[in-house]
Amino acid sequence: MRGWSIPMGRLLGVEIRLHFFFALLLGLSLLYTGMSGMAAIRGVSLWLLLLGIVGLRELARAIACAYHGLEIRSVLLLPIGGLPSYATPESVEHASEGSAQLALAMAGPITNFVAAFVLLGFIVGVSPSVSVLAKPWVSAEHLLRSAFWLNIFLAGVNLLPAYPLDAGRLMRGNFSRSQGALKGTRAASGVGQAIALALFVAGVVMQSPWLLLAGFFIFVGAQLEDQGLVFQSVVDTVRMRDIMLTDFACLSASDTLEDAICKSIHNLQDDFPVLRGGLLVGVVSRQRILETLQIDGNGYVQSIMSRGFQVAQPEDSLGATFRRINAGRGLSLVPVVDGEQIVGIVTLQNLMHSMGLLAESRRLQQQSS
Repeated sequence: MRGWSIPMGRLLGVEIRLHFFFALLLGLSLLYTGMSGMAAIRGVSLWLLLLGIVGLRELARAIACAYHGLEIRSVLLLPIGGLPSYATPESVEHASEGSAQLALAMAGPITNFVAAFVLLGFIVGVSPSVSVLAKPWVSAEHLLRSAFWLNIFLAGVNLLPAYPLDAGRLMRGNFSRSQGALKGTRAASGVGQAIALALFVAGVVMQSPWLLLAGFFIFVGAQLEDQGLVFQSVVDTVRMRDIMLTDFACLSASDTLEDAICKSIHNLQDDFPVLRGGLLVGVVSRQRILETLQIDGNGYVQSIMSRGFQVAQPEDSLGATFRRINAGRGLSLVPVVDGEQIVGIVTLQNLMHSMGLLAESRRLQQQSS
């Protein structure tokens, strides 16, 4: 998800990311309206309007999550809605159960319908000359009418039983209860992709760009959720002993920076545990050593090492370590210790590499079973 998205900042501790295809939609909007003068301003305004409507429905879903005690790590925005990433396995499980599942599924469509009818009242009361039923329903020249129909369109689309849309999540929950989480999500994702294909064909036959876009983004969302589930299954079950690097180099706190650079030449590590008397006392990066040498000259590793590191145990889950790396500002190495002895290291680079390999391995195992 992160590789195909743009960071938009954080809101109430939740990372907001914009999918690449949402940004691409801005380019398509400008091509449709024109790229100069007022035409470009209208095109950007229509795109911002859609972004605001998607943001509003996701805000309502975030409030529903908070009410039910679900912790959200990030939200990926697509033109059909948002894909949340939960911070804990408990939140993932609770989000697909009972009242929390129903509340999350209904929060988005209800918000869009309410917003649409508020806009309708505003149009009738303040701008009666604007015909809501006039075509085109969505255009850069009539933003009020577009806002009304975009809300109706998003609410209606999300009532389709196509995963990962809101109604599709209810369907996924039913499948998961009877088939298990992994198979249930795969089945719901398959239904979602079939509906996406049907919308795409209908868009071609009816020459409707909105049905084409809806089909395309539903298909993208289903693919992302399918990949996310495999990733989550890896995160929750893999232990540090399965992925940690056991062939690694350490530095001594009493090493000079020049000695440290000489030692680092003979391996591919970018970050090193620092030991004193066999005990772990810090971590340091090759880049930090080089920068200090260039600016301040030679010194000792202990003077520049970071003492604000975190450690993992061999039986810790990959997810727990990944959250440590995500939460730690500038943290790029997690030593794995057994008692007081360091037995391995996990770096951000090897963690991402290992997760990709493990996810692919799990996917191949599932296909063969």
